[in-house]
Amino acid sequence: MNSLFQRPIARSLVSQGRSDFCGADTVASFLRIIAVVLAFSAYAFAQAPGPSEAQALERNGKLAEAATVWRNVTQRDPRNAAAWASLGLVLSRLQQYPEADVAYRKAIALDPKLPAVQLNLGLAEFKQGKLQAAIEPLRAALAADPQNMQACTLLGLSYYGVGRFKEANEQLAAAVKSDPGNAELHGVLAQSCLSAKNYSCALDEFTWISRQHADSAAAHMLTGEALAGLGIAAKADPHAPNVQFGLGYLYWKMRQYDEAARAFEAELVGDPANSQALAYFGDVEMKRNEPEKALSVLQKSLQLRDDLQIVHLDLGVIFTEQKHYQEALAALLRAQKLDPAQPEVHYRLGRLYQAMGNVDAAKEEFARVQQLHQKEEDSVADRMSGQKSSPRP
Repeated sequence: MNSLFQRPIARSLVSQGRSDFCGADTVASFLRIIAVVLAFSAYAFAQAPGPSEAQALERNGKLAEAATVWRNVTQRDPRNAAAWASLGLVLSRLQQYPEADVAYRKAIALDPKLPAVQLNLGLAEFKQGKLQAAIEPLRAALAADPQNMQACTLLGLSYYGVGRFKEANEQLAAAVKSDPGNAELHGVLAQSCLSAKNYSCALDEFTWISRQHADSAAAHMLTGEALAGLGIAAKADPHAPNVQFGLGYLYWKMRQYDEAARAFEAELVGDPANSQALAYFGDVEMKRNEPEKALSVLQKSLQLRDDLQIVHLDLGVIFTEQKHYQEALAALLRAQKLDPAQPEVHYRLGRLYQAMGNVDAAKEEFARVQQLHQKEEDSVADRMSGQKSSPRP
């Protein structure tokens, strides 16, 4: 007999002489029950919170609840790459980085081209201090979007942190170019360049830092580190390109002109056509009150390059003292064109116009000096307060 009729209700119906009819009726009843159960399950599944509910919870700042919903979504649909990525992002915002890593990696395994997941994974690894692990996803993120400066910066910092300085320099230089006012990035790039023995790069960064933040702790610390690093390099290989120039430049910044002169001379022994070494050596000679020596060296530099402002400024000063006013005027106007925002150029022009009897032009230049100094004071105030100064009347 059919197993269905082994059940008590079926046996009861059979005993009443209605087995065939009631057996069919019982099957129909069971089918209706199954349909109800399946319909209820489908209803319950449809009512379970989904992506839209999770996103609403995120917008309301309920991140823990949103994470729970995203977990449920991934359990129901474990091949939903976007859900895994969203779960990783919420977990990252909760600073649950190890769990976020797992979610991001599952999303990448399902869809490697899903936007922003590689960057988010790299950022999560970076925030945990796992710099080596951060490199691969950050490289992938940058390859997908070469203009993404967040990926570029994080990759550069990660390379720097694991001691891969040459690769760090490339990424950090791009980051600095994109954000030229970022002093922290300039500082890291300077350190990385020093570590990579790329002294030209280190000096460029040091020059920027010393001009923008001359009295900052970072500038003084970098000066000491640069002197130490360049001093060691100079002893190891005195004729290495730009090493002696680097030492000379740092001594020049510290106004230790005798030491600077020796370093510049040593650089010129190995590279007589180094226009920058000639320019700064000429400036040192002028500051040591040797105008004739300075003039000879500066003119050699000028023959090699016409775009070094320090050369034109110093020539203007020397020609003014020698009362060669037209030569002085040409030199100072060229210096002004190269850097119109340098107060000393306008001051020297003012003095020259005074000597030439052009009182009105002198007043204009001295007024410009005051404006530039005021602008610098405002800039310092802005940096200290973190706010923009109110415009002055």
